[in-house]
Amino acid sequence: MIQLNYRDSRPIYEQIREGLRRLVITGAIAKDEKLPSVRELASELAINPNTIQRAYRELETEGYIYTVPGKGSFAAEQSDVTGRRNEALLKEFDEIVRELLYLSEDKEALKKRIEELAGGGEKQ
Repeated sequence: MIQLNYRDSRPIYEQIREGLRRLVITGAIAKDEKLPSVRELASELAINPNTIQRAYRELETEGYIYTVPGKGSFAAEQSDVTGRRNEALLKEFDEIVRELLYLSEDKEALKKRIEELAGGGEKQ
């Protein structure tokens, strides 16, 4: 399910958050599918439950999951996520593009890269 890299500079909760986010985005975790409980996932990954709880709390804040008291955490519907996450990503995108332009990146090369990505190609 989720792979942790202890040599990664990112905190463990961020790796878990990113891993779960990717699973929700790709559909590996379907809408309304129950996520493992905090204790189950902590046991599976051999880490502190508070770390899992923090990742779940941030995913809920971002709208990727929702919690039903007494039942657990579930993957949210895409429409519940889209608005908030799009806004955050576009803000990051704007900052990155501004910096690339400041560093003299060619506007046409940026447009071409976006078109390639939109066409389904992966630009590395």
